[in-house]
Amino acid sequence: MHKGSLYRKLLFAYALPGLLVLAVTSCGPTQDPDKEKKYTGPIMETANVHTLYSDSARVKIKLNSPLQQQFENGDGIYPKGLDLTFLDDQGRVTSTLRSNYGKYDKGTDSYRVRGNVVVKNLEKNQTLNTEELRWDKRKQQIKTDKFVKIRTADEILTGTGLEANQDFSRYKILKPSGVFSVKQ
Repeated sequence: MHKGSLYRKLLFAYALPGLLVLAVTSCGPTQDPDKEKKYTGPIMETANVHTLYSDSARVKIKLNSPLQQQFENGDGIYPKGLDLTFLDDQGRVTSTLRSNYGKYDKGTDSYRVRGNVVVKNLEKNQTLNTEELRWDKRKQQIKTDKFVKIRTADEILTGTGLEANQDFSRYKILKPSGVFSVKQ
């Protein structure tokens, strides 16, 4: 018998089964795909977002943000803040809302904003400062249970909690505090 053919037979007889055993044992147990940890992060990121909300072909709200992250369920976050501009029927700016961070909840069609939140009513020259609030787009309301400070032309009002319409022309401080001037 020739040495080369003997060598090939021995290699085939011993090495091939060893390689097969190695290949089968190195795969490890298979995992159930339903038990694997699923990715829950954003599915899309958009820079320099400009969104217009309209009603009856008239722009009512402008949303601007340097960054929006969209999730599979339709929710979104604005990790670098957002600016909202509210317009009247003639297209004039009535009020603005700015924050350092925002989160959109598709299920309730509302935004939760936080971090140096400033709401301004330009017609009444009023400014609201708070750390967090919720804007309900469907009900056209803003609410917070946090500390608020409202500056008007002639006074500063403070308290905890607030309910207002989205253009901030009417509001109610839930737990007012501080010194108030009373007109008689």
